Amino acid sequence: MEPSRLREAKSRLAAEVDRRADLLVDVSRRIHAHPELNYEEHYAHDLLTGVLEEAGLSVTRSARGVATAFEAVAGHDGPTVAVICEYDALPGIGHACGHNVIAAAGLGAGLAAAALADELGGRVLVVGTPAEEGGGGKVPLIEAGTFDGVDAALMVHPADADLTAMDVVALHQAHVTYHGEAAHAAAAPHLGRNALDAAVLGYVNVAALRQHIEAGERIHGIITEGGERANVVPRRARAEWIVRSTTVAKLEALKARFLACLEAGAAAAGCEMEVAWVDPVYADMIDNAAIVERYRANARALGREVRDPSPEARVVGSTDMGNVSYVTPSIHPMIRVAPPGVAIHTPEFATWAGGPEGDRAALDGAKILAWTVADLWLDAALRERAREEWQAARGARTAGHAA
Repeated sequence: MEPSRLREAKSRLAAEVDRRADLLVDVSRRIHAHPELNYEEHYAHDLLTGVLEEAGLSVTRSARGVATAFEAVAGHDGPTVAVICEYDALPGIGHACGHNVIAAAGLGAGLAAAALADELGGRVLVVGTPAEEGGGGKVPLIEAGTFDGVDAALMVHPADADLTAMDVVALHQAHVTYHGEAAHAAAAPHLGRNALDAAVLGYVNVAALRQHIEAGERIHGIITEGGERANVVPRRARAEWIVRSTTVAKLEALKARFLACLEAGAAAAGCEMEVAWVDPVYADMIDNAAIVERYRANARALGREVRDPSPEARVVGSTDMGNVSYVTPSIHPMIRVAPPGVAIHTPEFATWAGGPEGDRAALDGAKILAWTVADLWLDAALRERAREEWQAARGARTAGHAA
């Protein structure tokens, strides 16, 4: 790799983003103003694919049979780097995770990279991934082959700090239904079997379990149905739970302990219990250090100092980008949009994501991602290090899962 060639390429990529700055900010603001939930993101899908088509990329709308997913590709030969767009919102609080910024940054990086792809000898794949907020929209794309042959996958996520990564934990959701026996609560309670009691006893058991799980593990749930009238022994109750652990392998072990708590509650109340696990499982994230260091250097060139997560600055959560990281070297850094302490998934964060700091993050994120694409295209040694690191990390985690 010639350093002068890479410097020139990055200068031109920045210019490609700059000349589209008004467009990218407009896209971010429009998606922010039209929040759409899991698999309902038709406005964002049409907006983003329309811009990509106008720029001359080869676009597949409703990719892989997923109505609000898309794929857009430019370049004919060379290493393939995927840039991820997310654009779904949250119920009630809109883009409180800042996915409008993710969409605009991914769009900008993809458009910039597409303009130089053939000249630099690489391929860029812009992937529109719906339903990150609980719907696992990346998983059907993975299973259908979107990331086959992809050398690396990149995205950037808004936060209250510039960080190399999010602390991503594996996740599985469960819907639990309890079946008891209705009876008059005053006249004949002995004839009843209280489904609400079963749910509450299970909840209490899980609360006790929480004292004895690892620091990175979480179990949280709500009772969504607890009967019909106070004077009738509840014949049915329902609860929703989320179980999280630091890896997929550890998640399976924690799920078994969690189920034992619920089963004990149901048995104590004399009720039957049904558990429906809501797929897909969200995997933990295999952050690729080789690529993330290039991201950090590129961010520094724009005046953003990207730190490693620490107790003072970290974001903990789950994302289906973790699933992508199990099939190709991937990164999921955080870009500052809001002041320190303003957490994602809050109305306050939504305000910042739709304001000037969100605009700046979309443009900076587009440049940083586009520069990182160029690094991967032009530096074979970087691609080799990233692949070797990913293979070793994935092998260690899947070996743990098999054990």
